[in-house]
Amino acid sequence: MTLPSNSAPLSCDCLARQLGNARDRPCRRSRYPSHITDAEWAVVRDAMPVPAWMEGRGGQPEGYCHRQLVDAVRYLVAGGIAWRAVPADFPVWGRVYAFFRRWRDKDLVGEFHDRLRDRVREAAGRDPEPTAGIIDAQSVKGAASVRATSRGFDGGKKVNGRKRHIVVDTLGLLLAVMVTAASVTDREAGRTLLERLRMRHWRISLVWSDGGYTGRLVDLARDVLWIALTVVKRTDDATGFVVLPKRWLVERTFAWLMHSRRLARDYERRTDTSEAMIRWSMTMVMSRRLARRAG
Repeated sequence: MTLPSNSAPLSCDCLARQLGNARDRPCRRSRYPSHITDAEWAVVRDAMPVPAWMEGRGGQPEGYCHRQLVDAVRYLVAGGIAWRAVPADFPVWGRVYAFFRRWRDKDLVGEFHDRLRDRVREAAGRDPEPTAGIIDAQSVKGAASVRATSRGFDGGKKVNGRKRHIVVDTLGLLLAVMVTAASVTDREAGRTLLERLRMRHWRISLVWSDGGYTGRLVDLARDVLWIALTVVKRTDDATGFVVLPKRWLVERTFAWLMHSRRLARDYERRTDTSEAMIRWSMTMVMSRRLARRAG
């Protein structure tokens, strides 16, 4: 007996199916809310990195459809499942993890993410290279799988786990990310994060922050990195929750990340895996935004 599906099989025009070894495998079926829609795929396909085997850099033609593999990773990030719990209608979980690991280690997910961000900025009438950003950090609990060497206790937030340090542009899109133990202070992580920001985005000249980034970091950012680190503080007479200029943009980005259940806490053994999960989550935000604009 054939079980009904949500839709008929869809053909795919990814490079692995056109030129690789994936053409002999059955086409994908759209089943889950996290799957790439046809409208998303139209804007996502050209932003995906070109496989190494197509540029003569080694490796054999891939045997699994790129769209199926991306759908599987998105399903894992959105649903918060374990790798071995990937449903049977995706490629076997080991192949999905191998795809994720390759994109993480070669920074292909960063390349994919940055291309989508540039397109979102252009669609919003902005220059692809930002000139200003907002920096902040978020402490999250660490699961039992998080190694003791990469976890800590945030005394201010009373959280035992890790801390996500990010810089976003004025649209709330991710510019730089770094994951550390929760015991690492904002000032300590801020120097490395701003250095990463300067290496990737040479036009950045202004970054807004909260009071956790005061002190010598402000002088270092100005004198060494040529970045004006501006602290946005609450007024003395403010009580309760107050929306602060510019700082609310990065808080909104953290809220977007919390829509991905894999990021509700930190489950990853390695910090670079956590950073890759954050970038994958943001690619979903951006591809959906581009699809809505195109429609």
